[in-house]
Amino acid sequence: MDIESVIEQYHSSMDAFAGGDPAPVKALYARSDDVLLANPFGGSSRGWDAVSKALDFASSNFRDGTPVETEEVTRYTGADLVTLFELEHWQVKVAGRTEVLPFHLRVTTTFRRESDGWRVVSRHADPLTTPHPDGPLRPTN
Repeated sequence: MDIESVIEQYHSSMDAFAGGDPAPVKALYARSDDVLLANPFGGSSRGWDAVSKALDFASSNFRDGTPVETEEVTRYTGADLVTLFELEHWQVKVAGRTEVLPFHLRVTTTFRRESDGWRVVSRHADPLTTPHPDGPLRPTN
């Protein structure tokens, strides 16, 4: 599958994730020791086993989400690596809340061409989408 189709599939898989189903997202990840996930639930996970567990945990905190909107800011393309910097716009029930809430993420995702096609090897997502005068000292809650 070409990279454009994989990226489209990746974006669509986020809709299932917003409903609590990690399977479509997980299907796109490399099963390697160097795969990485850093998400807004904290920390970072390295290696497929840890990433798989982190994806399960994150998706278990989402339900009743609407389709996730993505906005590509830029893309870097090499022969065997593609990195996207995007903004994601979510509306979902988070962490047991009863109301659907909007939130926005800035996301960097790297895809690598492997023997079985393009795979996600890194995703970093955080909610720091707006400038803040305190920079890294901004309130975290």
